[in-house]
Amino acid sequence: MSQVIVIGGGVVGLTSAWWLAEAGYSVSLLEREAEVGSMASYRNGGQLSYRYVAPLADAGVPLKALQWLFQPDGPLRFKPEADLRQWRWLAQFLRNCNADSNRRTTATLLQLGELSRNAMTELSLQLPLSEFSWRDAGKLVVYRSKRLFDRAAANAAAYARVLDPAGTAAYEPALAALQGDLAGGIFNPGEAVADCHAFCVALRQRLADHRNFSGVLRCDVQALLTERGRISGLQTSIGRLGADHFVLAAGIDSRDLAAGAGLYLPIYPLKGYSLSAPIRPQDLAPEISVTDFERKVLYARIGDQLRIAAMVDLVGADRRIDRRRVEGLVRLAREAMPGAADYAGAQAWAGLRPATPNSAPIIGATRYDNLWLNVGHGPLGFTFACGTASILAGMLRGQQDPFPLDGLRLPP
Repeated sequence: MSQVIVIGGGVVGLTSAWWLAEAGYSVSLLEREAEVGSMASYRNGGQLSYRYVAPLADAGVPLKALQWLFQPDGPLRFKPEADLRQWRWLAQFLRNCNADSNRRTTATLLQLGELSRNAMTELSLQLPLSEFSWRDAGKLVVYRSKRLFDRAAANAAAYARVLDPAGTAAYEPALAALQGDLAGGIFNPGEAVADCHAFCVALRQRLADHRNFSGVLRCDVQALLTERGRISGLQTSIGRLGADHFVLAAGIDSRDLAAGAGLYLPIYPLKGYSLSAPIRPQDLAPEISVTDFERKVLYARIGDQLRIAAMVDLVGADRRIDRRRVEGLVRLAREAMPGAADYAGAQAWAGLRPATPNSAPIIGATRYDNLWLNVGHGPLGFTFACGTASILAGMLRGQQDPFPLDGLRLPP
C-alpha cells in the first residue's frame, strides 16, 4: 500500500486525507497547531456557496478597488510590501480583471462547486451533517445599486428568485431595517451554511477510525527535501519523514514550502475578518445566508451564533487583529441587521485566505513526480474542499478527470 503524507490540517488537508484514505492509500496528516482547523478554517464565513462563485478578478474591479481604499469601512485595505511576491500576484490579478477571464473561471468554478456539493453529500453518509451545524438555508444576495441589481437579475439562473425590496425583507425579515436602502435581492436555493471548524474536528475523529489512516503528527514542516526529480522526504521539527507521495495543503504556508523546493505558487494571503455574535432569545437573526453585495459582508446563522465575515486586506502574512477593522465590521452589521444578535458580545477573528490571482484553486501534479498540490482556495476553501479532495485522489489513482481541469492546474 502506497504511503501518502498530507501537509496541513485545515479543511483542505483533512478532506484530502479522507479521500486518499478512501482511495486505498495509507495516509498520515501533519499539522503544526495543537488542534486541526485552527487557522484559516477556524471562524471563516461558514457559507458553502456552490452556485455563487464569483471570482474577485473582474472587469471594473481595479477602479472599484481604488474607491474602496478611501472608504472608512470599505472592504479593501492595501499595505505595500518590499516583497516581490505581492507585486507579482497583483500584476497577475490585474491581468485577470476582464470579462473573458472572469467568465472562463466562473464556468470552471461552477463545475467544481457542483462536484463539491455531491462530494459533501457522499461524505455525509459517514459524517452526519448535524455534527457541524449544517443547514441548507439558501443564499440571498442583496443589492443597493439599481444598476447592479438589474444586471444581476438579468443574468440570474432559472432556479433563482428575483425579489424587489419589499419581497427581499419579507423573504428574510432580519433585513427589515435595510429595506429602504435596497434595490432588490436574488435568492439562490441549495446553498448551505455550517461550522467549518466543527467540520474539521468531526472529520479528524472519523479519520482516526479509518483503517487506512495512520494518524495526525503534530510538527512543523521546515523543508521539502528533493533528490533526482522527486521529494525524498520532509525535514520537520520531529525529524525527517518519508513517504511515497506528498500532498501540500498547508494554506498560505504552502507558498514558502514550495519556494524552498524551487516551485512558485501564485498564491497570496487575503486577510479576512469575522465576528461570531451570540443570538439571544429576543434577537431576530437571519435564517437565510445573506450577502450584502456592495458592502461585501456575509451573514450566516451557525448554531446559536451569527457569523459575520468581510474584508480583503492585502497586508502580507500579518495575522494580528486590527481593532479598527473589527469596529468597522460591527458598524456595518448594526446598520444592516440592528436586532440580529448581541454585537457587544461578539468574538473577533482574522485569518489568511490563500488566494490565486483568478480565484481558482490549484490541484494536482508538480514537476516532482510525487509532490501534489491542493492549495489556493481563497475564501471558498470550505465550499470547494470536498470537490478538490476527490479530484486529487482521482489524480493519484490515474483516473479520468471529472471535467476539464485546465484552469485548476499549476501554471507552467
